[in-house]
Amino acid sequence: MAQHRIYTTSFASVYPHYVTKAERKNRTKAEVDQIICWLTGYSPEQLQAQLDNDVDFQTFFADAPAMNTNRALIKGVVCGVRVEDVEEPLMQEIRYLDKLIDELAKGKAMEKILRS
Repeated sequence: MAQHRIYTTSFASVYPHYVTKAERKNRTKAEVDQIICWLTGYSPEQLQAQLDNDVDFQTFFADAPAMNTNRALIKGVVCGVRVEDVEEPLMQEIRYLDKLIDELAKGKAMEKILRS
């Protein structure tokens, strides 16, 4: 089976779209970074290094220090796909991130987004 194109897409090329989506709804880049760090275990410095190194999504998630165990609590639909039903592990991680950014843009409280 062919690998999905998003896997080899630069994370740094998509990141500004996450920030723009959040900022359009009066949320901040810092909140986007907090969500990404919560999900992946990257420190803010490690996240910036990944952006500076222009890694692809596959590498970004493969190098993640500690994927948050509470990510399994993320439920819902992104682009018509239920995130908890995605079978391909890497695609599911990407969809989890998409869902968290969507929740941020919809004005959900950070405590609820981070499953606290």
